[in-house]
Amino acid sequence: MFAARVRGTLAAVAVLLAGCTPAADTPAPPPAAQVQHAPAPAQSAAATKAGTAPTAAQSAADSATAADDVRLAQLPPEARDTLQRIRSGGPFAYDRDGTVFGNREGHLPKRPRGYYTEYTVRTPGARDRGARRIVAGRGATGDPATGGEYYYTGDHYNSFRRIRE
Repeated sequence: MFAARVRGTLAAVAVLLAGCTPAADTPAPPPAAQVQHAPAPAQSAAATKAGTAPTAAQSAADSATAADDVRLAQLPPEARDTLQRIRSGGPFAYDRDGTVFGNREGHLPKRPRGYYTEYTVRTPGARDRGARRIVAGRGATGDPATGGEYYYTGDHYNSFRRIRE
């Protein structure tokens, strides 16, 4: 079974590279697990200082290129609890909570280093921090607690969803 799946995937790659259609007896490769978002457009030179709020034009561009939205009520209860803790300034369960998130993957709108901070969303049954996080932007206020810019990832930064009230 595994060997057939590998052969099917290799055949599909070869077809894509060759630019032709697959033979009828070639098994289809499994669907992609995640759709990656294109990186956000570069920010203006005027907003290069850490903590600088995005301009209206940047915000409009970011909404078209950033993560998909998720309603607050759709989040797991642990994520809602973490967001409440962010808004109230803590306390936080992990030493890494509140540290700078570098956005090296480029899935969030491009901002200066220090603009984003990360917070752990507890995962029931996990022995470590798990994969779930909320990343907070400094937003218009310059403070993650009140900036109103929050993103949820359930897969350790592979994808993000903007949290909306």
